[in-house]
Amino acid sequence: MTAPAPAPAPAATAARPRTGGPDDDGPKILEHVAGWILVAVVAMLVTRLGLM
Repeated sequence: MTAPAPAPAPAATAARPRTGGPDDDGPKILEHVAGWILVAVVAMLVTRLGLM
C-alpha cells in the first residue's frame, strides 16, 4: 500500500491580505538619513557616558 501524493504547495505569489507591515515604496533617502542620525546620536551618547 502506498501513501497518496501530498497536495502541491500554494503559489508564492498568491494574493494575501496586507498585515500592516511597511510599504516597499517609501522614501529611501529619508530612511537612510534617519538611520545615520540614529548612529550619530548613539555614538555621542556612548562617548558622553564614557562607555568607550
